[in-house]
Amino acid sequence: MRKNWAKALLLTGLLGSTPLLAIGLPEKEDLKFGFIKLTDMAPLAIAFEKGFFEDEGLFVELEAQSNWRVLLDRVIDGQLDGAHMLAGQPLGATIGFGTEAHIITAFTMDLNGNACTFSNEVWETMKGSLPKVDGKPVHPISAEHLKPVIEGYRNRGRNFNLGMVFPVSTHNYELRYWLAAGGIHPGYYAPQRGDTSGQLSADVLISVTPPPQMPATLEAGTISGYCVGEPWNQQAVFRGIGVPTITDYDIRNNVAEKVFGVSNSWAEQYPNTHLRVVRALIRAGHWLDAENNANRKEAARIISESYYVGADYEVIANSMTGIFEFEKGDVRPAPDFNVFFRYHATYPYYSDAVWYLTQMRRWGQIPEYKPDSWYSDMARKVFRPDIYRQAAESLIADGLMSAADFPDFAKEDGYRSVDHSSFIDGKVFDGRQPNAYLEQFSIGLKGRQAP
Repeated sequence: MRKNWAKALLLTGLLGSTPLLAIGLPEKEDLKFGFIKLTDMAPLAIAFEKGFFEDEGLFVELEAQSNWRVLLDRVIDGQLDGAHMLAGQPLGATIGFGTEAHIITAFTMDLNGNACTFSNEVWETMKGSLPKVDGKPVHPISAEHLKPVIEGYRNRGRNFNLGMVFPVSTHNYELRYWLAAGGIHPGYYAPQRGDTSGQLSADVLISVTPPPQMPATLEAGTISGYCVGEPWNQQAVFRGIGVPTITDYDIRNNVAEKVFGVSNSWAEQYPNTHLRVVRALIRAGHWLDAENNANRKEAARIISESYYVGADYEVIANSMTGIFEFEKGDVRPAPDFNVFFRYHATYPYYSDAVWYLTQMRRWGQIPEYKPDSWYSDMARKVFRPDIYRQAAESLIADGLMSAADFPDFAKEDGYRSVDHSSFIDGKVFDGRQPNAYLEQFSIGLKGRQAP
């Protein structure tokens, strides 16, 4: 990892600057942030490489982590000051599913960016039943076309194994959502019975595989498909070992994907430092989406370096620059596959938090009924638009950003409109009515049901 240098000289210059003094000096200047080798860690890399952290008087080291559990544990015990996290991780930790700790986020790193990829064998079986135009499958593809494959495995006495990256990951919920929309039961968690496998009553067996290991695990035949972020779907295409079948944009779009998470105690101990981190990350997100993604090729080259994502530039650029490749040669426009700033992507909406909590309830990670007020209270405890707003308003005051770049804070209540996101099954999500939302599903827990 490239090190910051001339620290004393830089701080001397910053101490007298208006931006540094506007919201107070950072209480802690030397920071270590963790990330997983995925395309959507890009805001951290850009904030580092473009000097946005240094503009805030922060001297940051970025360090890749082996998996999401290690990353979370290191934030909790203070080895990391903060990290690139799954949107569900701060929520899962705070409600006590797995390791219990109060984690917060004041910054959403991106929207969308995942896909479900299947082995060539599975794809060839599915492909025969798909509607086609000009010889190419019509997208989005329903999980209904996976049913004959699963039945074939069952008839041969084999389990149909799928991979996702972490129990409270976006990928787990997206994969489950897609399967259930196609009439395939993904299984329940039953923590009150000591069953945290997520495989109770399941038609398929979903388990954890770290993101960079997905292609090799698929090639080895341990799993027949997976849901993961980039570049590990496009990697399967380039290696000829699998075919992305659907992206999360078509499963459910424009809901928080990754966030920047810190422990609540850290945020309370270093409030100015936290604000300055958020300021730097907002600028990075803006840079990534500026001028209709004009900077994406440069960003793809930066994160292709081994100490960031460590995948070939061509693989990363395949999804970072507004396209996505399904079958080899089937390249389609995907301008919103990765969104880092537009649609107010960086704002930590309560409604995004509520959506994840509904999925935890739907699949049994929250095993008992909770009133609508509980979802709202928990969202407000973990997602912190108040901190984001303070950082954004200071950027506007400093002339670094425009008020037009952000939501209208005077009117913002933290809940996206019901037409903001679309879902493959046509269901409508209103973050103010989580229990009514859950009642729409034929597969999944609702009301007083328990796994």
